[in-house]
Amino acid sequence: MNYIIKNLLEKELVYDGEIILKYHIEYPSIESNSSENINFNYYNKNLALELQNKSENELYKEAIETYKYNKENGYPIMVYEVYRNFEINTNNIISLYADEYIFQGGAHGNTIRTSQTWNMIAGCMINLESFFKNQPYFIIEILKEINRQIAKNPEIYFENTCNLVLNTFKPKNFYLTYNGIAIYFQQYDIAPYSSGIRVFII
Repeated sequence: MNYIIKNLLEKELVYDGEIILKYHIEYPSIESNSSENINFNYYNKNLALELQNKSENELYKEAIETYKYNKENGYPIMVYEVYRNFEINTNNIISLYADEYIFQGGAHGNTIRTSQTWNMIAGCMINLESFFKNQPYFIIEILKEINRQIAKNPEIYFENTCNLVLNTFKPKNFYLTYNGIAIYFQQYDIAPYSSGIRVFII
């Protein structure tokens, strides 16, 4: 049995005595150090370290410039935020998604979802096609089902949704749930910000 550990990188970055950026970055690891789990642990730790590096360098520099501008012009101090969490389903196949929220000022921040599905016996990631053996037209069937679900509540989506679904669908954007395969679209792909990240269970 795999035991998932939730690891955390967390820090508040200060400039001129003020907190101008804070990050909270979660990432999973598996307690056992078997060879099959090393790839999973290495991959997820690296994702977290990349986001930490981006926060402490690129975003911190940008936050300093925003701080200086706001202070010079009498605007409120704005704190940049980076928040990454994950949800995970486990068994011999581990499937997870992570939501990465970055606030850089403006009306609201932006959330990007990423996902991974691993065969823990082989110690490697698996793709969407693996669940549709001998079904060469599985993507067409998925797109038809997504559009069928959209038709139930078309008002929460952009117009011309069929074309948007076709143009923004990415086979890597999936994870497993107990009810089926979840296919998701990023914010603004097929619906306004207020509709959030749209998820379709296949």
